[in-house]
Amino acid sequence: MAKKVQRKLDKWKSKTWYNVETPEFISRTNIGVTPAEDPGQLIGRIVETTVGEIANDFTKHNTKLILEINEVNGDVANTRFMGHEITTDYLRSIVKRQTSRIDTNLDVTTRDGYVIRVKPICFTVKRARTSQIKSIREIMDRIVVERAAELNFEQFIEEAIMGKLSANIYRNAKYIYPLRRVEIRKTEVKVFPVAA
Repeated sequence: MAKKVQRKLDKWKSKTWYNVETPEFISRTNIGVTPAEDPGQLIGRIVETTVGEIANDFTKHNTKLILEINEVNGDVANTRFMGHEITTDYLRSIVKRQTSRIDTNLDVTTRDGYVIRVKPICFTVKRARTSQIKSIREIMDRIVVERAAELNFEQFIEEAIMGKLSANIYRNAKYIYPLRRVEIRKTEVKVFPVAA
């Protein structure tokens, strides 16, 4: 038994610890360490953090970032953005009875060729009619598609996770029916340009 424990300890000792850093556009922050015997094992490893952790802002702890380690330099593991989502408990907390929840799900292409699946969500103050829901969904889709075409990948993701994109939808859709909340529930990078 002691031999087995010793072997396990030796295996653990032979691992190197790497500092995991967020991409440059998310302010290049160290979000923790991860062990590996060989740096090549880290490539493709998925790590998660929250916007709150990076920005040191407790109000942003409900936005989860999904990152993938894509290169290792020395003892630093660099990541690329794969997507984000708002936590289920937060989503549950903003759902109210007698209101309409309007979801949409679309793939958009940014100015620099990234294809991103975006899932915005709106909550109305009271229950909306089917025609109003349809109009709000059309506005959501139009704004997301237009912003993606105007912005590069990093700018678009920043707007999606920092609330600028949802504020834009809110401003334009509230005339159809009073809205209580707009969120970008989830983003997911589907296609990276060849150079990325």
